[in-house]
Amino acid sequence: MPTIAELMRALPEETDRAADLAGTREPLAAASLRPVPVGRVRRIGLLGTLQARIAVAYLFYWVRGWFQKAGDREKSLAEAHWKTAMRLLNAMSYLRGAVMKAGQTLANFPDIAPVEFVETLDKLYYDAPPMHWSLLREMVCNELGNDPENLFASFEKRAFAAASLGQVHGARLRSGESLAVKIQYPGIARTIGEDFSNLGLFLFAGRLNKDWEHVKNQFDDLRMRLEQETDYAAEAATLRKARSLFRDEDGIVVPRVYPELSTTRVLTMERIEGVHLDKFLETNPSQEQRNEAGRKVLRAWYRLLFAGRLLYADFHPGNFLFLPDGRLGLIDFGFVVPLDEDLWELFARMDRPLTTGRREDLVAAIKEWSGITDAPADADQLRLQVEYAHCCWYPRYCRGEFDFGDDADFRRSVDIFTEMLGKRYSRGRPTSPAMARQQFGVRSILYRLKAKIDVRSICEQEVKAAGWDRSAYA
Repeated sequence: MPTIAELMRALPEETDRAADLAGTREPLAAASLRPVPVGRVRRIGLLGTLQARIAVAYLFYWVRGWFQKAGDREKSLAEAHWKTAMRLLNAMSYLRGAVMKAGQTLANFPDIAPVEFVETLDKLYYDAPPMHWSLLREMVCNELGNDPENLFASFEKRAFAAASLGQVHGARLRSGESLAVKIQYPGIARTIGEDFSNLGLFLFAGRLNKDWEHVKNQFDDLRMRLEQETDYAAEAATLRKARSLFRDEDGIVVPRVYPELSTTRVLTMERIEGVHLDKFLETNPSQEQRNEAGRKVLRAWYRLLFAGRLLYADFHPGNFLFLPDGRLGLIDFGFVVPLDEDLWELFARMDRPLTTGRREDLVAAIKEWSGITDAPADADQLRLQVEYAHCCWYPRYCRGEFDFGDDADFRRSVDIFTEMLGKRYSRGRPTSPAMARQQFGVRSILYRLKAKIDVRSICEQEVKAAGWDRSAYA
């Protein structure tokens, strides 16, 4: 693989100079004036630029070196991390959609990828450059049937948050309620299918792999989930269901939806005032404050799962707000997997290994989930999947507090997952990518909180509160 210096030298000289002088805001500001590029050929052409190729080469370089200690790296190398991450962020911010989703997922690996790289990609969660209001105004008028100035007592033309599929503007009703109005980028729904079609070209070579059908089914499921995320009417329905699951004493807040001001491409919600994870950590919270925040994250997950039969698959820092009074806000419900009867039955049967931790239970669950047999050819894949399941599920079945700040434990789970990818072990249900995204997301948040939590007790409280009878699945 080329060295970082070789990758940097391959960049055009003027690009280096722009990154050196402009800081973080100026190179991203131009993206606000550019509409989302639409068209399969155009988008794959943009990904094929020198800038994108170098960014991908850089990513592969660091994936291979994730587990090397980073404490003694030279200052010049750290600067190279930052510059390259900025260029990747700029390209993803322009393309948005599924491409930016990939960048968001990369940012779930704090202290494994270089910190400068992760901090820059973190901006993709809630601080991507917003589109200029002139590009979105027509969308609001077409969807809501009137100008924003006539619909709201006040409307902020400058977005306060922007991400992969849309951006959020502040507004206020004449009755005084403070609102967050999420507006979808024009054409973004179309780009999801185009990006997946382009990605399919790269996956096509894997059709001769014995697990190709699993890969294809998971690929199709992930595309469906992202396409569904562009349906704000469906998200509004999920928001209303999720909001009904929590009470004041839970300290978990889901915003109210205003259906009369919402459509499939505009979603108007109650505005929750809080800070994201990085700002919360900057306040130097005590260990108990960290633990309590982590408990609320876990309680939200299990409440949605057991009481709502909703698999919240979008655990990332941009979807959580830490309120001044200690409450936790959940603000995005686009990427949620409803558990139908068949999927719920499967989840219920897998609850036994989640609570016992016995190896025979783990092996049986992995075989059922992945379709792995006892054939010698499957032995290594079964071994790795069982090891990965143990890393993921141990906090649930261990007794007492689990330290999510354990660096070695966090790295071990990523190490096993990376080994499975390297060996192309991809057997599993169609929802496996969504579950992997969820698992790494929640672990990343709890890792960054350095929370110490009795996971088992929280889970058992939620199982009991939901009235779920485990005996039927023993």
